[in-house]
Amino acid sequence: MAKKTAKKRYLKRKVPLVETSNLRAIAAQVVHQVSHEKKSLSSLMPAALEKVADNDKALLQELCFGTCRWYHKLDAIKSSLMVQPLGHLDIVVNSVILVGIYQLLEMRIPPHAAIYETVEATEALGFFRLKGVVNGILRNVEREEHWPEALIDTETEASMLYEYSHPRWLIDKLSNNWPDHWQDILAANNLRPPMTLRVNTLKISRDAYLEQLSNVNIEAHATRFASAGITLEHPVDVNILPHFGEGFVSVQDEAAQLCCELLDAPQNARILDTCAAPGGKTCALLERFPDADVSAIDIDPARVARINENLERIGLSATVITGDAANPDSWWDKKLFDRILLDAPCSATGVIRRHPDIKLLRQENDIVPLANIQLSILQSSWQLLKPGGKLLYATCSVFSQENSRIIERFISKQADATLSPIEVEWGTATPFGQQLFPQAEGHDGFFYACLKKAD
Repeated sequence: MAKKTAKKRYLKRKVPLVETSNLRAIAAQVVHQVSHEKKSLSSLMPAALEKVADNDKALLQELCFGTCRWYHKLDAIKSSLMVQPLGHLDIVVNSVILVGIYQLLEMRIPPHAAIYETVEATEALGFFRLKGVVNGILRNVEREEHWPEALIDTETEASMLYEYSHPRWLIDKLSNNWPDHWQDILAANNLRPPMTLRVNTLKISRDAYLEQLSNVNIEAHATRFASAGITLEHPVDVNILPHFGEGFVSVQDEAAQLCCELLDAPQNARILDTCAAPGGKTCALLERFPDADVSAIDIDPARVARINENLERIGLSATVITGDAANPDSWWDKKLFDRILLDAPCSATGVIRRHPDIKLLRQENDIVPLANIQLSILQSSWQLLKPGGKLLYATCSVFSQENSRIIERFISKQADATLSPIEVEWGTATPFGQQLFPQAEGHDGFFYACLKKAD
């Protein structure tokens, strides 16, 4: 009986979250929930930000995103300095230590302040007895000029995590997929992403909007490949962008904007945007093809609401549907489409720099189920396409298993499908489409393949 009671208490304390206003303690608990409970930063940050003053929100955001971005490197350093691992019920202190190491290595906070505040966060979470452990590790990090040999010996697991700050399975998969590019992809994933805008050319030209940005001292330049894109030198709050509320511009990465360059819709085309939320591509299609009849479908009602919000802001309309793209009989009106954009659900490994928690949330065994979903939606969407019509398949993945191999599998069984060539100056050509890799100052990782249906 005593053993059962002990087990019940153990389970009760499995997630030792504490209500606190201590900023670093809040950050540590967010990181812990991402790494150990597999919750996303996007789901955790709104509530976390509500707990701190307005002038502390940017710091909290930086601590959470930055610690997740460099999690594997920070954890390798921490592990090399710990004499013995923490007990299970103290596991959240691991995240406290990582937040502390991140401040020391990647931020401009004075070391004494970073260490003091992190030790205080340890106490705020109720781990008074571990303050000395946290203090000792952080002071060792501060003093360390040359990391232990285990971290720089390229043959060890720890050295791989230290050097690339990605999970080992992801490093291995990328190196197998892209032997000439994998290191550049990993390096780009660890950088902060640029903020890129898409100009609504129904309201203003790109050059004219660049001038408006200059007038309010926002430095920016035209994107290299997307004809309506602008990249800001430094990210800003959207509310200070000229006429953002009136729909003059939207925030959208350059790679995602390229869908409109490739879709090439005829006049008065009937276009379907599949898996459309939050609506960036739906809006881009309407801006590029204003006479088109655009339908947008997504399975998530909350995200469908985002499509409607974005449409309202830019002042354009589409038929917005809540439904399962893999089951069109439940929502389709039986009218065929001239063009279909399928931005398939994927591993999101091309946008890790924007969502660094992907490194902690995504698992290798996710890829096969995702690939099966992608193929299923592609097969279902194909039924809705007119003879002679085009379907543009897209993902924000850099894995061939979700990209080229999906197209190869589909074409091998679909007699009326042929691959249309993509003749562009961007990306890397593959036998079944065009792959973009994340670029330091440029676009995200993305994949496109254009399929034509026989007449």
